[in-house]
Amino acid sequence: MNWKGKKVLVTGGTGFLGSRVVRKLRNRHCGHIFTFHSRDFDLRNEAEVERLFATERWDIVLHLAAIVGGIGSNQKNPATFFHDNALMGIHLVEHAWRNGVEKFVGVGSVCAYPRETPLPFHESELWRGYPDDTNAPYGLAKRMLLVQLQAYRNQYGLDGIYLIPSNLYGPGDHFDPETSHVIPALIRKFQEAIDDGSDSVVIWGDGSPTRDFLHVDDAAEGILLATEGYSSPEPVNLGSGREISIRELAELIASEMGYDGNFVWDTSKPNGQPRRRLDIGRAREAFGFRPTRVLEAELASTIRWYLKQRDGATRPLIPLKNRKKHRPISPLWHNEK
Repeated sequence: MNWKGKKVLVTGGTGFLGSRVVRKLRNRHCGHIFTFHSRDFDLRNEAEVERLFATERWDIVLHLAAIVGGIGSNQKNPATFFHDNALMGIHLVEHAWRNGVEKFVGVGSVCAYPRETPLPFHESELWRGYPDDTNAPYGLAKRMLLVQLQAYRNQYGLDGIYLIPSNLYGPGDHFDPETSHVIPALIRKFQEAIDDGSDSVVIWGDGSPTRDFLHVDDAAEGILLATEGYSSPEPVNLGSGREISIRELAELIASEMGYDGNFVWDTSKPNGQPRRRLDIGRAREAFGFRPTRVLEAELASTIRWYLKQRDGATRPLIPLKNRKKHRPISPLWHNEK
C-alpha cells in the first residue's frame, strides 16, 4: 500500500498506542491523518459518529480507541467496559461501510481469549471458551468487533481486519493507580515506596500468572504492516511470543529502580488469567511482523519517562553495580522461535 494521498481516520490517536501509530504514519508520508479527543467526538453516540464521518471521506479507519484499565478497574466497571467499547465498534463499522471506507482496522485485546487457552494462544482458540471473569465484559465487547467486521465483509464487502495485541508497555503509558496495567502500576508502587522509605510493597495476587508484553512501538508497527499487507476475515495476534511471570516482572522492575524492600503478595486479590503467550506465526507469515524490542532492555526507558513526567526532570536510575540482584529468569520465560 502507498500511503501517499490516503485520508486516514485514527480513533484514539492521541492515546498511548494511537500516538505511536500517528507518528509512524507521518514517517510513511501519509496524505492526511485525522485524530481527535473524545471531547470533540463521542464515539458512543451515533449522531457524533455520523458527524465525524461528515467531516471527510476517509480511505482508511484505524480504530484504536478503547475504554481500558487493569483488573481492579474492570471489576468495578464491568457494564461501562462492555457498553462503551461495544458501542464504539458498532457505530464506527456501520458508518465506515455507509461512507465507502476502503479498509477498517479493528484492534481487539488479548483479554478476549478464553481463560484456559492452551499456550501459545492461537487465533483458532478464540471461541473455545469464556474469558477470565476479571475482564470478561471488556473481552467480549472486543470479540463482538470481530463478529461485526466479519459480518460486514460477508454482506457488504467491507475490507475489515481484526488484530489482537498482547499486553502493551512503554513510555507514555498510563500510571493512574485506578486504571493502569501491571507494569506502570508496579513502577509507581516501587517509586512511592522509595520516596516514603517503605520496606515493603503490596502486590495483587500471588505472582504466578504470566503475561506476554509487547512494546507499544512494536504494536504500532504491526498495526501498519497489517493495514498494508493483510486482508482476511481471520483475526491476527500481535505479541512478543514470550511470557514472564508477574513475580519475575516485579523483581526486574524493583532491580531496575533500586528498590530493595519486600514484596507482600495479597492473595485475597484476583490473579486474572493464569498464563498468556501469543502465537505470532500468522502475523509473521502474512505481513512480516517481527517484534524487535525486548522487555529487559526497554523497562528502563519506561521508568525514566515516568520519573520525568512526575518530577519534571530526568532522574538517573540506580547505577547497575548498586542495583538489587534478582534471581535468574525461570523456565516460565519462554521465547517463540
